[in-house]
Amino acid sequence: MYPKMFKRFIDILLSSLALFFLFPLIILIMLMIKVSSKGPILFSQRRIGKDRKEFIIYKFRTMIVDTPKDSPTHLLADSSKYITKIGKVLRSTSLDELPQLYNVLKGDMSIIGPRPALWNQEDLIKERDLYNANAILPGLSGWAQINGRDEISITEKAKLDGEYVENVSFKTDLKCIFLTGISVVKSDGIYEGQKKHGEL
Repeated sequence: MYPKMFKRFIDILLSSLALFFLFPLIILIMLMIKVSSKGPILFSQRRIGKDRKEFIIYKFRTMIVDTPKDSPTHLLADSSKYITKIGKVLRSTSLDELPQLYNVLKGDMSIIGPRPALWNQEDLIKERDLYNANAILPGLSGWAQINGRDEISITEKAKLDGEYVENVSFKTDLKCIFLTGISVVKSDGIYEGQKKHGEL
């Protein structure tokens, strides 16, 4: 009952409250991005959602405009040269993810679920198929993120996503939210201002 009825209600409630209370911070971040580097405030990218349907994810732009758009950060020859000064701070605190609250309100994402794969990450998408992890909404954070974030392999990540699908509940989501907050404060899985194995 929870996944089909109450989970969506909680997503709408929490994302609405977060956008309301964090609105001053969001405005400040937008201004800092605008005055510190050329380019748009937001970064958009094709991602894989529920039932393998593509959607557009939104983030605060943390890289210069000439950065290859559909390549994970760790595959860039020298990712540090693409990340802006403000971007390094945003990525290390995960504040670049705040615009995804809009994705949650739209119904593209959930607060908790597997992190949405890039449209061209076929290896991760196929692995998730094995565990039925592409059958639910992707999330801002998830079971794999609190159990290694991007420091774990694709196979391990897909297995953890599958564990979440099998055990999704209000209690599990609360645990993920709580541990995500701790992970963000401790900057777990962050390496030199970027997600250690790419921006997912």
